[in-house]
Amino acid sequence: MITIVPVETKSQRASFIDFPHDLYEADPNYVPELFLGQDDMLNPKKHPFYKHSQAQPFLAYQDGKIVGRVLAIYNVNHNNFNHVNEGQFGFFDCINDQEIANKLLETATAWVKAKGATNIVGPINLSTNDTCGLLVEGFDRPPMAMMPYNFPYYIDLISNAGFEKKEDLRAYLVNKAGASHRSVLLLDKLEARLERSGIILRQINLKDFKNEAERIKVVYNKAWDKNLGFVPMTDDEFFYVAKDLKMIVDPKYCILAQKGDEIVGFALGVPNINEILINIKRGRLFPTGIFKLLFGKKNIKSLRVLMLGVLDNYRKLGIEACLYGRIIKNAMPSGIVEAECSWMLDHNYMMNHAIEQINADFYKRYRLYEKAI
Repeated sequence: MITIVPVETKSQRASFIDFPHDLYEADPNYVPELFLGQDDMLNPKKHPFYKHSQAQPFLAYQDGKIVGRVLAIYNVNHNNFNHVNEGQFGFFDCINDQEIANKLLETATAWVKAKGATNIVGPINLSTNDTCGLLVEGFDRPPMAMMPYNFPYYIDLISNAGFEKKEDLRAYLVNKAGASHRSVLLLDKLEARLERSGIILRQINLKDFKNEAERIKVVYNKAWDKNLGFVPMTDDEFFYVAKDLKMIVDPKYCILAQKGDEIVGFALGVPNINEILINIKRGRLFPTGIFKLLFGKKNIKSLRVLMLGVLDNYRKLGIEACLYGRIIKNAMPSGIVEAECSWMLDHNYMMNHAIEQINADFYKRYRLYEKAI
């Protein structure tokens, strides 16, 4: 007997968050998400997403035991910005049982259809500004910070439920030993050329974080506006994310391109805290997890470059190469031995080629699925 139950209480929400810890208990590549962050994301009273949109978590039970979960999402801002009327699903986890997967996805589909959606896309964990995509290639190692992970059998569960590929997303890995340092060697010349055009590169000033974040937000919402499924962040959403990122941001890896008083581009890399989170049991910071997080940061060996954007009028000037080059140069004297650049749209040939030119390896593929309803 399979029963799908809407999550309505604090206790149910905790069960929803904890289910993957049991499901992936024997998987050495699984990284637990921090409970506090997941709880906030799913709490309409805490996360700014719910000021404009709706989402409903569901749990699947079989013989009284939790066997799956899914989040149905109706993102009003996404639909208005992209002139579509779609729903999304996210937080999909399930035992290897097609019937249970079908019931979960059918429930999410029915929920968004009742809101007026004519198709459903996923996995998307709230919006494309959050983690999204199903891992379909590259199961041999843990995910980097703020990237998803799942069992290979999920591919069949979702495909057999009637979903088809919408878009693939790429993750590239740059190894310190094998990376081309051409961008670093040319960095001084490239930056000198930019300076002649009045453009300088600098690190973020964390002492003036609020103002810096406000200016970065303008670039973020403009530079990504043509990306698949992009939706601009509201002020509340942006500063909600910025507040969390500030705790792990190292200024060496957050580089801004500035002309006069205007920020025209930026790149953000963050230390791969998944190296620490993988050892924090069930994502709980207390009583001991907090110390692993605080004292483990200095030993992190990898980096994720999760954002790089340049305003349209300033592209093809070499700013992108300089931003990458500066991050690579700053990482060299540190203990960082590799960096992931993710995610990139499969058809973004210009950016993918630029990354491949520094000998980055295309090592993980994620997929977004869709289904007409």
